[in-house]
Amino acid sequence: MARAFICPGQGAQTIGMGRDLADAYPAARAVFQEVDDALGEALSDMIWDGDIETLTLTQNAQPALMATSMAAFRALESEGVDISAAAFVAGHSLGEYSALALAGAISVADAARLLRLRGQAMQAAVPVGQGAMAAILGLDFATVTQVADAAAQGEVCQAANDNDPSQVVVSGSKAAVERAVAIAKETGAKRALILPVSAPFHCALMAPAAEKMAQALDDVNINEPAVPVVSNVRAEAVSEPMLIRNLLVEQVTGAVRWRESVQWMAEQGVTEMWEIGAGKALSGMVRRIAKETTCRAVGTAADVADAAASLN
Repeated sequence: MARAFICPGQGAQTIGMGRDLADAYPAARAVFQEVDDALGEALSDMIWDGDIETLTLTQNAQPALMATSMAAFRALESEGVDISAAAFVAGHSLGEYSALALAGAISVADAARLLRLRGQAMQAAVPVGQGAMAAILGLDFATVTQVADAAAQGEVCQAANDNDPSQVVVSGSKAAVERAVAIAKETGAKRALILPVSAPFHCALMAPAAEKMAQALDDVNINEPAVPVVSNVRAEAVSEPMLIRNLLVEQVTGAVRWRESVQWMAEQGVTEMWEIGAGKALSGMVRRIAKETTCRAVGTAADVADAAASLN
């Protein structure tokens, strides 16, 4: 049985996530301390005792979710489960950084600093209120791409997240995304709704953020991952450090090809996926993409114990 470890993206954050991991496993607590030290602030206090509005700010949510994924993974390691238990790692958007950290391609400290910068750069790329994202339910990626093209009318509107066969997210200029919602409904979408996000991620409007990430990544050491990382941009596994660096820059403006990534892993013989970190959103997507694939959420101390026991 081939297994993949997958890491969640933005939207999975909750107040208190990872606290029981830190309480139960010193190695998990050390991850949160490492992230606090890297950022020069007590992000862990915000995660465990803050308010959800502050945690949800992109610059906070991104390193916080990575920290929680890494804490869960360090807890697994404490139970004797290491990266060799996976054939591949993958992550949704910011989760790709978590996956790279799991596989030893980047350090936890570097991942935290990169994600803090990524969040700040994405937020700064487009003035608040000028961009938007919308979820289109019930239409496939090809159809939503046509909807986005029709809605653009000289502005930016792109299919940004290909999440699963019935959920695609569009991103771009606010007016264009609003037009896309109306066109999607006319085209037969079950639902089309504007998302409560602070910026239009994964579209051409993020070009200034991509430039900043390119500069930041130039100064970061990237190792060959212990297991291949399935790239959001390519929807296939990569291992070469320079390619990983380039794809992380492309990812800022490029679509998250999650549906294709899961399909690709299934085609390589992956039959089980462990969602490492907060929530169960990816598990739901995986079940809709690859129905034969089993999913396991590993985000609490109890989840870690159950997952480790399943391999014994």
